[in-house]
Amino acid sequence: MKKNTVTTLAQMKQNGEKISQITCYDFSTARIFDEAGINSILVGDSLGMTMQGYEDTLPVTMDEMIVYGRSVGRACKNAFVVVDMPFMSYQVSVEQAVTNAGRIMKECGVNAVKLEGGKSVCPQISAITACGIPVCAHVGMTPQSVNSFGGFKVQGKGEENARRVLEDALAVEKAGAFMVVLECVPPKLAALITKKTKMITIGIGASAECDGQVLVYQDMMGMSGDFTPKFVKRFADIGEQMKTAVAEYDREVKAGTFPSAEHTYPKSDCSDEFLSKLDNEYKEV
Repeated sequence: MKKNTVTTLAQMKQNGEKISQITCYDFSTARIFDEAGINSILVGDSLGMTMQGYEDTLPVTMDEMIVYGRSVGRACKNAFVVVDMPFMSYQVSVEQAVTNAGRIMKECGVNAVKLEGGKSVCPQISAITACGIPVCAHVGMTPQSVNSFGGFKVQGKGEENARRVLEDALAVEKAGAFMVVLECVPPKLAALITKKTKMITIGIGASAECDGQVLVYQDMMGMSGDFTPKFVKRFADIGEQMKTAVAEYDREVKAGTFPSAEHTYPKSDCSDEFLSKLDNEYKEV
C-alpha cells in the first residue's frame, strides 16, 4: 500500500475513484484501520460523544484533540490523517486559528486539520493554508452549530438553503481548502457541489454522489447502542460480540477456569523448597 497524500487523493477524484474515510480516536484501532487499507482517518470531535459520553461535540477541548490525534497519528503508515479543530478553537480570531492548527500539526504528526463553517471561516482557512497546513472544510450540517440549527437536521433543503450551502462550499474552496465534508445534504445538491468544485467531497448523509464517504466507526460497527442515524449502514455487530466476549471472560474468572495452565508460566516458578523457606521466613506476627 502507498501513502495517501493530498496529491494522491486529488488524483483519485480526478480518476473517478471513490475515497474511504472513517473516524478513529486511538492507536490500536487506528492501526487496524490503516492495515485494512482505508484512505483517510478522521480524528473527529465526535469523540465528545463516542469516547466521552457528551450529548454533542461542544465540550471537547484542544488539549483533548491533541491527545487523541497524536495517538492515531502514531499508528498510521498509509492513511491520510485529519484532525478536527474543536469548538471555539478557531472562531475567535485568525491568529487563534493558525496557532491551534499549528499545534495539531506539530504535536500530533498528522496530515491536515478540519474546521466547520462556510464563508464565515474563510479568513481562517486562508491563513492556515498560507502556513502550509492542508485544510478540510465542513459545510451543510455542522455539529458545532447544533444549537443554531435547532438540532441535527438536514441542510440545503429548499432553494435558498441549497444556494447557501453551495456558496459556502465554493467559498471555502476559494479560501484554500482541498477537501470538504458535506453532512446531511440532499443528493442532487451534493452532486452539484462535487461537480462544481475541485475539492474532494466527503459525504456523511450526503449520498454516493460525493467523491468519498466518512462514517463514525462506532455507528457502522454497531457500538453506539440502539440509535442508528438514517445514513449509517451497520457493517458489523462488534458491540454484541464485545459484550459476549466480556460476559464469557467474567464467567470464567468467577468460575476459576481462567487462567488455566496454558495461560501461566510454570517453568519460571521457584522450587517448592525455596517457597517453603520463604513461607517460614515471613511468618505473620
